[in-house]
Amino acid sequence: MKALKISENVYWVGAIDWNVRNFHGYETEKGTTYNAYLILDEKITLVDTVKDCLQEEMLERIRSVIEPDKIDVIISNHAEPDHSGALPFILRHAPRAKVYAVSPAGEKDLGGYYGDLPVVGVKTGDKLSVGKHEFAFVSTPMVHWPDNMVCHMTPENILFSNDAFGQHYASSTRFDTDSDLPEVLKQAKKYYANIVQPYGLQTKKALEAVSSLQISMICPSHGVCWTKHIPEILARYQRWTAGEQEERAVIVYDTMWHSTERMAHALETAFVDCGIQVKLCDLKCENNSDVITEAMQAKYIAVGSPTLNNNMMPNVASFLTYFKGLTGNAKKFIAFGSYGWGGQSIQQVYDALTQCKAQPLLPPVRQAYRPTEKDLEKIAGDVIQALEAQQ
Repeated sequence: MKALKISENVYWVGAIDWNVRNFHGYETEKGTTYNAYLILDEKITLVDTVKDCLQEEMLERIRSVIEPDKIDVIISNHAEPDHSGALPFILRHAPRAKVYAVSPAGEKDLGGYYGDLPVVGVKTGDKLSVGKHEFAFVSTPMVHWPDNMVCHMTPENILFSNDAFGQHYASSTRFDTDSDLPEVLKQAKKYYANIVQPYGLQTKKALEAVSSLQISMICPSHGVCWTKHIPEILARYQRWTAGEQEERAVIVYDTMWHSTERMAHALETAFVDCGIQVKLCDLKCENNSDVITEAMQAKYIAVGSPTLNNNMMPNVASFLTYFKGLTGNAKKFIAFGSYGWGGQSIQQVYDALTQCKAQPLLPPVRQAYRPTEKDLEKIAGDVIQALEAQQ
């Protein structure tokens, strides 16, 4: 549990959570890290802490460099407990430290979680000298909480970027250059889709706010640090925050006796015949967070459910609730499903999607009982006709 030196006088002292598999409904199949950074200077500075269950691991890493009672400054970029959970614990070991958080939201949130703390409020443009190093603070509200901020440290030009550019990715490596880069980029996209996506406009403004800064390293709160591949991750964030859509379709469904599944395949045929790439997601097999990642840049989404007890299937209801909270751009949608006698689910899916900034490509596609080949050909034909009509 030793600290890792990442730059002259800068150490990673965070914690690795190898086993976490769920983060508010987001499936974290690769685990995560809670990153904290220790800067040695005239004023010993700690940037962020970790989740409270791993606070002893963090303390051990700090002690491998200095005694924690020497810490003078703690910068809290975000009050969410996976970032700040160990803050009261660390303050007990660093009684002279002052906490710096964005004003007023950071002060309010830290007080709400932990009571009376020695918090100093800062705003965009404020600077803090700790000796040879100086921190410049930039408030980034709603990326992804009101209290979020980032800080830029000179002369190393390190951006401590909080949730921006992060990944839920547990690894013994700390840099993009010694990690599995395709996996890191995949997890960065999934992180954006499931955490940051609803706040794309705010994230775009945050990118603009830091665009004038010289950056040699990006140190996020989760995952690995960016060094060689900074231009690549910045370019991807530019595309994601712009809400660019690809000519792709994602078909999401659950099925009881395969009728809705057969309808999903008819939709697949229609999209493919129109030259549009398709991803099928059976919600019995796919996690919501992976579906959201697939759907983030897709132009089309189709959601299907049979009717169960006058309602849509629970998996579909769960997905639509998750999708509503995360959708970041308008899509064309199709609501579809089979039924035996009531058929209420299809309209419920349709109504839910209209609340998600989406526009219908077709009226609700309803199918009584088991679809025949003729029924499936008609469904595919109607979709093809609707797609051709919008060209």
